Amino acid sequence: MTKLSEFNVKTRSQNEWLNITAEAEKAVAASGIREGICVVFIPHTTAAVTINENADPDVTHDVNLALNFISPDRREFRHGEGNSAAHTKTSLVGPSITLIVSNGGLLLGRWQSIWFNEYDGPRTRKVQIRVLGE
Repeated sequence: MTKLSEFNVKTRSQNEWLNITAEAEKAVAASGIREGICVVFIPHTTAAVTINENADPDVTHDVNLALNFISPDRREFRHGEGNSAAHTKTSLVGPSITLIVSNGGLLLGRWQSIWFNEYDGPRTRKVQIRVLGE
């Protein structure tokens, strides 16, 4: 059995993180799947998704600081839209994550949340969630 959900997020800026855990949990509940996997996919080339800490807001700040250090905006970039740093960050973080579904819910650690990462905002973005299982 498989079920696809989709929703939009509106971002306000670059390097913004949005906690989308509740939306993923709703998609799992609506699927009726009790045991399986949940794939969260971001169909964009300048946005990504990750799992990270939800307790301390400084974590998102610090990860963004590190990503900006790894991939700063550089004059030498050739991409005409001027958002090569965003493309690089998306490649580093990735467009999807896979989670375990058990007893009809997501298996996440105590401090873990699912984070949508915007690197080229503000934008309206799409998030796709596919739940597979029985």
